Amino acid sequence: MIPYGRQDIQQGDIDAVLAVLQSDFLTQGPMVPRFEQAVADKVVARHALAMNSATSALHVACLALGLGQGDWLWTTPVTFVASANCGVYCGAQVDFVDIDPRTYNLCPKALEAKLELAEQAGRLPKVVVAVHLCGQPCDMQAIHALGQRYGFHIIEDASHAIGGQYQGEYIGSGRYSDITVFSFHPVKIITTAEGGMALTNDDELASRMNLLRSHGVTRDPELMTREADGPWYYQQVALGFNYRMTELQAALGVSQIERLDDYVARRNALAARYDDLLAGLPVTTPWQHPDSYSGRHLYVIRLELDQISATHRQVFEALREQGIGVNLHYIPVHTQPYYQQLGFRLGDFPEAERYYAQAISLPMFPSMNKMQQIEVVEALRTAVKSL
Repeated sequence: MIPYGRQDIQQGDIDAVLAVLQSDFLTQGPMVPRFEQAVADKVVARHALAMNSATSALHVACLALGLGQGDWLWTTPVTFVASANCGVYCGAQVDFVDIDPRTYNLCPKALEAKLELAEQAGRLPKVVVAVHLCGQPCDMQAIHALGQRYGFHIIEDASHAIGGQYQGEYIGSGRYSDITVFSFHPVKIITTAEGGMALTNDDELASRMNLLRSHGVTRDPELMTREADGPWYYQQVALGFNYRMTELQAALGVSQIERLDDYVARRNALAARYDDLLAGLPVTTPWQHPDSYSGRHLYVIRLELDQISATHRQVFEALREQGIGVNLHYIPVHTQPYYQQLGFRLGDFPEAERYYAQAISLPMFPSMNKMQQIEVVEALRTAVKSL
């Protein structure tokens, strides 16, 4: 089967991890700071804090911004559940903003309309999580302007987007947000096996997140409440978590980031070939905003079902039967049973639900070759015409 995504591991990656295994530190050594600095330098951010997952990074980002009981977090319904769950972890209430039908990202116009109503009701969000779906950045300038007007913090969930650019700057630079989060899951653009990172230009936010990712424990005299008893001394000054990244993961990340630009360029080349190969088929291919350079983590098509005799599910299953490992990103979060129990209902976010009824993620990974892409497209051609 041609998978929808897969990691690219080369000998240099293996050598980097083996070198750590033969070193003195498997955790809390020099490699994590080295990886953090490499990412911060690449995207031109002041601080980068590596963690064991992007979910962990989202959680501590929300906590660092003071999200808690009585607050609201808003995000898009078309994302992985972690983008919303991070608010629930903090005791906040979660709501969603419908998507832009062209980019599939959180729609700034829908956000503005919802903010106007929320202001009247006295329930403005404290945090908005803007998700760069498939690697294409949201309209961050517009979202930032609304943040300035209505007073909310902004987290960029850039789990799909490292190496991409917005208005000529690398995503993660933080021009239009408080914190940016990257993911290094194996199917992402670069990998640390599992892992994530939070980036910020705010010294205080960085200090809070650094504390929270490691049990709330510090040896920094400036953060302690009393003088140290001795050189062994530490204090827990907050309720934190064990969200640290290991040295093994960081070593893999240091090796992988050297190929970041090549990976993103390769993904964009694959997307351009898909665009050409899919011409004439009853599908809508991804639209890219001219202000952005997408990381192209995913290549999502939308079936033009009014021109196809088969259903969405029939096309999906036919592709799987032909060995094409398609997937669907994502089931709208508000339709999940957990969120339905919180009061959300089908029909709440019609653009997101319309997207879900048509979307299929085609295989996309750096080592994919032209013949595999042709095989994917021919299988799709068969599926949409023969059923």
